[in-house]
Formats: sequence, structure tokens, C-alpha cells
Amino acid sequence: MDTMIIFKALSNETRVQILEWLKKPDANFGPQLYLPPDSDFKGGICVGSIQEKTRLAQSVVSNYLLLMKKAGLLESRRYGQWTYYRRNEETLMQLADFIKNKM
Repeated sequence: MDTMIIFKALSNETRVQILEWLKKPDANFGPQLYLPPDSDFKGGICVGSIQEKTRLAQSVVSNYLLLMKKAGLLESRRYGQWTYYRRNEETLMQLADFIKNKM
């Protein structure tokens, strides 16, 4: 876990909001129509749905998501032409432990 990259990713209000929204994807986003019903990627949200909710340009949202993935905060999976993201709960728990025990 690279805490400096994580803290950089969390230094932007919209990126923090995205993490918050992805905590409860069913409540914050509509049905994900192109996610295969037999997918094991539960909670995955399409980039387009995230972009729509943020009201930012797709390129900006894509860069935000890539930074958050690089930091280990998100996981992604591609189905056809759509990419889905969800929280990486393991990294988030490690970060919580780090803050609790080291800060």
C-alpha cells in the first residue's frame, strides 16, 4: 500500500465523493444495464454512470478513476466496451488500520 498515492487520490473532493457513492452503489446509481447478470463483479458501476453523476467531462472522470485505481482504492473490470469500477475494500481497510495505528 502506497500511502502517498492514496492521500494524493483523496486530496480531491470529487474523488472522495466517488468513493462515498461507490460504498452504496445500488442507492447512488441506476441499474447497470450492460453488466452481465452472471458477473462476479458485484457493485461495479460503469464509467458513464459515474461521469453522469459527477457532471464532469468523461476524460476528467476517467483520469480520476485511473488515479484511484493506481492508488489501490478501486478495482475495475471491462465487459465489452464498458469499464466498471468498484471500491477495493481490502485497501480501504488497510488504510483505516494505517490511520488508526500510525497517525
